[in-house]
Amino acid sequence: MQTKIIYEQPLNERIRTFLRLEFLFDQTKASLAGDSVWDSRAALTGILEILSIFSRADLKTELMKELERQALVLERLDEKPGVDRGRLNELLNQMDTLIDHLHSLKGQVGQDLRQNEFLSSIRQRLTIPGGTCDFDLPAYHFWLQQPPAKRRLQLQHWFKNFDAIAQATSLMLRLIRESVPAVKEVAEAGFFQKSLDPSTPCHIVRVAVPVDCPYFAEISGGKHRFTVRFLEQRLEERPVQTTDNIPFELACCII
Repeated sequence: MQTKIIYEQPLNERIRTFLRLEFLFDQTKASLAGDSVWDSRAALTGILEILSIFSRADLKTELMKELERQALVLERLDEKPGVDRGRLNELLNQMDTLIDHLHSLKGQVGQDLRQNEFLSSIRQRLTIPGGTCDFDLPAYHFWLQQPPAKRRLQLQHWFKNFDAIAQATSLMLRLIRESVPAVKEVAEAGFFQKSLDPSTPCHIVRVAVPVDCPYFAEISGGKHRFTVRFLEQRLEERPVQTTDNIPFELACCII
């Protein structure tokens, strides 16, 4: 059972993009598990949104650079006492394997999907509200009427284009999240601010509160400082910052 809610805020554009990719990978995997037409629609939309992210940047190169940087940081730990060298070497070997796999990928990620006319027709309509309605895309409507097992097999085939990226993204973000232990802090009257050392960049700020906390955390910041505000949710109007002192757990992930 979930005991905590964790709020995350990326502090640079590279990590922001990778967090969005992680979200889309998880969402698409969840949709792939379902049999309904709506599950297939959601899964395909996720695949096309992932493809759109890759069309805007060379994320394969960015991901390799990030893994190589993290590997250098981890290699320095080998000299420190108390380090589990077996676990460290296992992790470094896993990173080397993923980096080699990414290097082996030729051309742009998902290039075959971009050249698929069926997918292109759906992708073009996704910018229009309701644009993938049955009468707009009869070929899509026909595909959605195929047996669930057949649809899932095709979706898995398309999604497989991102396997190496998904694995590397998951490992990279896990290492960042686990790079420092969380410390206990208090947001006085719902407000907390902390300065950062620009020479040791923080990649993600993580705030954890008990699942029954009546307020949500809003995090904002840059490379010099960040703030956390705890707000009372009001669905019909603007949220209001609480005047209560809110204990929480904080991690500034800097690996």
